Amino acid sequence: MKLLQKLQILYIITVMKNLTKRQTEIFNYIKDEIENNGYPPTRSEISKTFGFKSPNAAEDHLKALKKKGVLDLAAGTSRGITLSNQSLGIPVIGLVSAGGPILAEENIERTIPNNPGILSHGIDFYLKVKGDSMIDVGIFENDLIAINKNIPVKTGSIVVARINDEVTVKTLTKISDSQVILRPENSSYSDIEINPKKDNLIFEGTCVGLLRDFS
Repeated sequence: MKLLQKLQILYIITVMKNLTKRQTEIFNYIKDEIENNGYPPTRSEISKTFGFKSPNAAEDHLKALKKKGVLDLAAGTSRGITLSNQSLGIPVIGLVSAGGPILAEENIERTIPNNPGILSHGIDFYLKVKGDSMIDVGIFENDLIAINKNIPVKTGSIVVARINDEVTVKTLTKISDSQVILRPENSSYSDIEINPKKDNLIFEGTCVGLLRDFS
């Protein structure tokens, strides 16, 4: 069995163990409504479907599902129910389109279910590695590196950087107003020196983990 399949099974078992039977039924109903109709049900529709006496009962279940991390609720709107990132999964970014946001739909190959207990830092997306420029730190082609967009970048970190229209994974060895140096972890490649005043440099995130399929 492939590693990603094992992670998916682990996720499903972990989440479903935390939900009661009724919570699982409500969660699946909301998920199906969003997939089939493009929008979630209202509290009244949930109450009618499950025979609750009032929308307040539905609201109590929704709050419980939010507390368990599978739903997000927006105040002030009857359909303000969305599946959380934990439910939707973490996007896997393949080839990145030039100039566009890294999390643009066309860049996403698939999603991997999120298990918050795997890493101490949150994961915003996985990036599929291309090439061999990072092999000396154990990062190989087709590995999936876990990226957190909110950790401040610092020297010594492995970062995902966008230089003009090109996205690259390298070790950050120097950062200042006049010079940024990104180092490949492979002696066959040279450092990348960037002048932030001339080049468009954006740090897309910091590497916090790695997935590899051994099959």
